[in-house]
Amino acid sequence: MPNEFLTFTLGDEEYGVDILKVQEIRGYDTVTKIPDAPEFIKGVINLRGTIVPVIDMRLKFRLGRAEYDAFTVMIILNVAGRVVGMVVDGVSDVMQLTPEQIRPAPEFGSAMNARYITGLGALDDRMLILVDIEKLMMAPDMALVDGGSQALQ
Repeated sequence: MPNEFLTFTLGDEEYGVDILKVQEIRGYDTVTKIPDAPEFIKGVINLRGTIVPVIDMRLKFRLGRAEYDAFTVMIILNVAGRVVGMVVDGVSDVMQLTPEQIRPAPEFGSAMNARYITGLGALDDRMLILVDIEKLMMAPDMALVDGGSQALQ
């Protein structure tokens, strides 16, 4: 049975997250900065009464600073019962991948942290980096959910 992934871009690369984790897609809103937060946490937004932390995925993946413009997109995710926003360069489409089209993530050793990559999706001439968004958002350095060093309140 194929899995569906929402694909998004960061720079020249295409990434995919499990569509079932995506709550909505919206344009980039101004965020309220949180003092002393890690650089990749842009701040928080008020989304219909829910305070949502916003992560800049370019900064999180060390891809350089992005210019925010009219095309910058925020993907609202529901991960482990927590609503989180992630800022990406753009959203491409929804792709279906069969298990045969998903290759295991290569081993990079300690040079690159691939623990948040579940695999690589191969479809025609496209290569999709599949992100385990739940593992990423629940990582202690994100400080987003209980179990992290200090959860955002």
